[in-house]
Amino acid sequence: MGNVFQAGADSMYLSNGGTAVFTEVLTLAVAELAERPWELRFAALLSWQDQNVLGRGAVGFDLAGLDWGATAGERAAARDFVLRVIRLAARRHRWDELGYEPPYAPAYLRRFLELVEGFEPPAAVPPGDALPPPAVACCTRHRVLSGLPDWEGCVFCHRDGPGPMTATADLAR
Repeated sequence: MGNVFQAGADSMYLSNGGTAVFTEVLTLAVAELAERPWELRFAALLSWQDQNVLGRGAVGFDLAGLDWGATAGERAAARDFVLRVIRLAARRHRWDELGYEPPYAPAYLRRFLELVEGFEPPAAVPPGDALPPPAVACCTRHRVLSGLPDWEGCVFCHRDGPGPMTATADLAR
């Protein structure tokens, strides 16, 4: 059992363990870069890939199901943001904080980069846009965007098991 990340007809399958690593390294990068509303919505989408909350084999998304923006400029900016997140993660941004060495993460990120580079965001907003509301809370313990208001804590809080409730700081701008 695993999870699928798609870009229309192209896809990437990851085991549950691979998905956890993929989500964690992207979460560290997106926390560094997300500022604008669409970027914070993408950060929230990544927080929804937390298998410790949603269950093993129950996550994944299709880039074609996201609202990339109404204009060509908005779509290009959104796609560029996702590419910057992937490239920052591939440079091992904050990987020293993972507590383990993710040997397969570079391959996962290269494949996801290929998917996004080869993907043309649709001009029309898909029915049932898969992007959640913007992530506007930060896990102060791990310094990443959290899944609030959907659930307490972040992907790292849930990975580390029960413990003190993670404090959050509102990032609404």
